Amino acid sequence: MNGFTIATPAQVLAIDVRLPDLDYAAMAPMLVLFGAACLGVLVDAFAPRQSRHTIQFALSFIALTVALLAVIREARVGSRELTADVALAIDGPTLFLQGTLAVLGIVALLLVGERALEKGGPFVSQAAIPVGSEADRRQAREEGATEVFPLTLFALSGMMLFVAANDLLTMFVALEVFSLPLYLLCALARRRRLVSQEAALKYFLLGAFASAFFIFGMALLYGFAGTVSFGGIHDAALLATTSPLLLFTGLAMVAVGLLFKIAAVPFHVWTPDVYQGAPTSVTAFMAACTKVAAFGGLLRVLYVAFDRARWDIEPVIGTIAILTMLVGAILAVTQTDIKRLLAYSSIANAGYLLVGALAFSKEGLSSAMFYLAAYGFTVIAAFAVITLVRDDDGEATHLSRWAGLGREAPLVAGVFTFLMLAFAGIPLTSGFTSKFAVFGAALGVGEAWPVALVIVGVVTSMILAFPYLRVVVMMWLSEPAEQSPTVAIPGAFTSAALMVGVLATLLLGVFPSPVLDLADRAAEFIR
Repeated sequence: MNGFTIATPAQVLAIDVRLPDLDYAAMAPMLVLFGAACLGVLVDAFAPRQSRHTIQFALSFIALTVALLAVIREARVGSRELTADVALAIDGPTLFLQGTLAVLGIVALLLVGERALEKGGPFVSQAAIPVGSEADRRQAREEGATEVFPLTLFALSGMMLFVAANDLLTMFVALEVFSLPLYLLCALARRRRLVSQEAALKYFLLGAFASAFFIFGMALLYGFAGTVSFGGIHDAALLATTSPLLLFTGLAMVAVGLLFKIAAVPFHVWTPDVYQGAPTSVTAFMAACTKVAAFGGLLRVLYVAFDRARWDIEPVIGTIAILTMLVGAILAVTQTDIKRLLAYSSIANAGYLLVGALAFSKEGLSSAMFYLAAYGFTVIAAFAVITLVRDDDGEATHLSRWAGLGREAPLVAGVFTFLMLAFAGIPLTSGFTSKFAVFGAALGVGEAWPVALVIVGVVTSMILAFPYLRVVVMMWLSEPAEQSPTVAIPGAFTSAALMVGVLATLLLGVFPSPVLDLADRAAEFIR
């Protein structure tokens, strides 16, 4: 009827439905975290209120440990394959970055868990407050937000999927999976609820615009290549006989979505407000893990899908890298809040990572991956220290409140001094080793753009050293304020996170060879 033919049941059964091959062992890290996150939602709904925190933390810690062991197993067997109908690539960079995410996730979970378990801590539950007396409502608020644990696991599972994505559609799904929990986590601050929710709203709105650019660019690239897989886009760009307008327009729009996540200029404006407004432990998680995931996706896009177009995209991305380094370094000098200072520091570090990425070489890829791991440990440790310096309004983040901290708490001030020196790139710290690695990889190419990027990187590193050293001078040489903040005694989890971060910062500066060699062996994408 009307030109349509209705298939009979026998014809429907005769249709050959081909299901994609799935390597569940290779996908285990992502599946474990996603399954644990779903289970955490059920725990939050049905477990007794007084035991939710402990159950959620134990579940999250076990899931991350199992995911890390699964990554190590795949690395030991040397997995290099495309699975899920080439939607996922399990190769050296995937396993290295997934392992980095698992380790940093465990360290960040210790910090998040300590603060979530703390009665009257920084998190406030967004769940429905029970109807009843004011005492019941106050008790529910005081117990904090157990939803931070499944949200953290959902975000990490999306990040692991993001670094393994081998086509734009899978990458977009992963982008949303790890972005949506982050928007919610940013809004959970207790004592600065309005500021926190404002920051989350800004992050959400700007993230939505960036996602729209990403998906529009994906549509244009599909129009050019007839596929969204990175290998297919690479082949289409290699053999193209038509105008590359769709290719470069699509790449530009996809790049907007990725550059937003790494906080590159001019897509960085959300970073200071979100870093300042979010709970500090969530900020630590975002600063370390989101940057690993975002750069992992960007590296795969540049090295797998568009390496044939590198001569056309290098000036554009190189200009963005220069602006990112300059804006991050110069605006960091003007900051009076320690969290905003680290936010602009994060922006500048995104520029340094782009220097390594734009080398378009194995050394550039390995140095960028090493940089991501080294920076992650340092930034988590720095935010762990910030959670300890408090006053009556909560965490004391204004720089004037840190004056004379060396006299009040010399051990805490000494640890933070070491971390500031690491951010500044002083030798015998991971900051120096990682910057030396990315700059050396860029100089090894011997081309004009990488050399120009290194020159700008060195100059901005000198500028960026000033705000770090200003904090050090303020802590040790300035007179304490009349009402100086108190330094809380760190709990077991915070102490463990701080110790791991500081030791990693020291060991990766003094003895970086094992991790550098591991990154070098892993620096080869599969197409």
